[in-house]
Amino acid sequence: MNDRYGADVLATGWQGHGRRELPRVAASRDLVVEVADDGYCGAVVGVSSGLVELEDRHGRRRMFPLGPGFLVDGGDVVLVAPAAAPAQTGPRRTASGSFAAADTRARTARASRILVEGRHDAELVERVWGDDLRAEGVVVEYLQGIDLLDAALGEEPPSRQRRYGVLVDHLVPNSKESRIADAVARGPHGAHVLIVGHPWIDVWQCVTPRAVGIERWPEVPRGIEFKVGVCRALGWPARDQADLARAWQRILASVKSYRDLEPAFLGRVEELIDFVTEPV
Repeated sequence: MNDRYGADVLATGWQGHGRRELPRVAASRDLVVEVADDGYCGAVVGVSSGLVELEDRHGRRRMFPLGPGFLVDGGDVVLVAPAAAPAQTGPRRTASGSFAAADTRARTARASRILVEGRHDAELVERVWGDDLRAEGVVVEYLQGIDLLDAALGEEPPSRQRRYGVLVDHLVPNSKESRIADAVARGPHGAHVLIVGHPWIDVWQCVTPRAVGIERWPEVPRGIEFKVGVCRALGWPARDQADLARAWQRILASVKSYRDLEPAFLGRVEELIDFVTEPV
């Protein structure tokens, strides 16, 4: 008779006798994982607070606790958080590609500032240039539309000491945006205001399709709100503002550095930073 206790009836380890040890697999990004309980299959898109987020082939995402209960290549595994990246040696670079300053304390805000049209524009600029802007003491504010620019300049008129750099969506010839920009340039504030822009309808398109994991940004027919049309074309929920907010957070999370942004957007933001930080 097999005595699982051995000679010592108080010995430990009998509970695991014959139990198979499952391999531990790090939940690295893009690892394809199947959930044993319900058959859900998706690629790892993130790990946070003991949870792994999986995205299936239709773009739907679900969260699951790390640990056992997963299959990789058909075999049972224990999914664990990936090891932390080793500490970087040498000068650290910011998301914009600049070398990070040794003194990371934020500088007192300048009177000059950068104005953008909306919250998403501001969040994207912060995502990539946040460290640089804090080091330079540059504040980014959003206008909620280029139509409000003239009123904003009237409330706090620009000067050589208070320059305004303005980032505009869809700044193309004969557009409403270009007409407003031309009027400001010819007006009394033109000498101390720089208006630049990108050619796309919305700042969402300034993120490269590669970063988001799509082939290209969809073309949205006239008469359909752009963000709603994009979500519908990509198979993402677009029932209400909460769905659109989640779509934007998904896009924003895909931006890790300047490499995930279109060059035409990168150049314009760098141009504005140079303008508002120019020595008086």
